[in-house]
Amino acid sequence: MSDADAAFLEAGRKLFAGEADFFFAAAKADGLPPTGAPEIAFAGRSNVGKSSLINALTGRNALARASNTPGRTRELIFFDLAKRLWLVDMPGYGYASVSKEMSAGWVNLVRDYLRGRPTLLRAFVMVDGRHGLKASDEETFASLDATAVSYAVVLTKRDEVKEGAQAERLEATAAALRRHPAAYPEVFFTSARTGEGVPELRAHVARLLSERGGG
Repeated sequence: MSDADAAFLEAGRKLFAGEADFFFAAAKADGLPPTGAPEIAFAGRSNVGKSSLINALTGRNALARASNTPGRTRELIFFDLAKRLWLVDMPGYGYASVSKEMSAGWVNLVRDYLRGRPTLLRAFVMVDGRHGLKASDEETFASLDATAVSYAVVLTKRDEVKEGAQAERLEATAAALRRHPAAYPEVFFTSARTGEGVPELRAHVARLLSERGGG
């Protein structure tokens, strides 16, 4: 590990160890808070583990709350990380029982958010590591490509994937991302339960913040 990598691991640890609080929820694009701190956003299929990962990143048990009903969350949830960074939990996608009208409303909300946030450093698209990419994930990548939003993929539930299969899942995901111009090439593989991959993801965010001048 290089000195720079070690430095960002420590910077990421300190960043996410700071105060973290919910401060805003927006159900419509015209109800978004004014831009302030740099932002990172989390997208993913319903019940992929977004809330669990946000809690793992911040070292909290219940900062982000998961709904017991897939597709229930219909808002952009904003968390303030020590006045230095905003975390944005986006509504889950890909749940079949959600009406087309409601699904279209979510798509519009997320699209308008992504297009209108110059402070957005990166979107993280979370994918269930046990199953790999689904058609709805590829559709999300295409939408992000179209809006020129930089995004990276975070595979979740690493502890539930056999060690021998992890490298194959990483490579398959990275190969798929090479077809998408707005995708960051590195794929993260995390477990909210064991903490695997979480320090590396924190370090990545710390590096993004440093590059923006907020580190």
